Amino acid sequence: MARILIVGGHGKVALLLAPQLVARGDTVTSVIRNPAHEAEVAATGAAPLVADVEQLDTDQLTSIVAGNDVVVWSAGAGGGDPQRTYAVDRDAAIRSMDAAAVAQVRRYVMVSYFGARADHGVPPESSFFAYAEAKAAADAHLRASGLDWTIVAPSTLTLDAPTGRIDVRAAESAAVPRADVASVIAAVLADDTTVHRTIRFNAGEVAIATAIAD
Repeated sequence: MARILIVGGHGKVALLLAPQLVARGDTVTSVIRNPAHEAEVAATGAAPLVADVEQLDTDQLTSIVAGNDVVVWSAGAGGGDPQRTYAVDRDAAIRSMDAAAVAQVRRYVMVSYFGARADHGVPPESSFFAYAEAKAAADAHLRASGLDWTIVAPSTLTLDAPTGRIDVRAAESAAVPRADVASVIAAVLADDTTVHRTIRFNAGEVAIATAIAD
């Protein structure tokens, strides 16, 4: 049983993840920006915590992270404004990693995306460029952080029904249901062999627990 802090608790993946964690006995706190979302988050079994991570410095984030066993970063600016994308997906994420290190919360799971890497290949004129740059920087910081990290890197997210099966060997990004991404995060937290690994995946034919242990 772990105390798990989900940052970005009102996101579609986080709302599917929290009930899975609660059902297996974990204590979940979900950080949300908008107090209007408290009831929806509480309905998942998680305790909602209203805080705008974009505005919090490292000390303030350390106070939020402290006392947990795990941080799951599932927050994002949602595209659009490049400045806010850098502020949330890169800068706030990096501050949360630094906060986890200060608070001695060793386990950290980052929700990234399939193509995230320094040489992502997204042209600067693309509306996706800021996000690609921000995620590459955040992932790189996490790998160098000294934390017990795992980067979960799904392909294009869909609202399809979950299958419980993924493909971790695909060379190209395709698609995967959000509910299966939530199940991958839950499985990663139950499998210490995933520490210091980046798991890129599409929907597939292999059961999630088997695929991530592969």
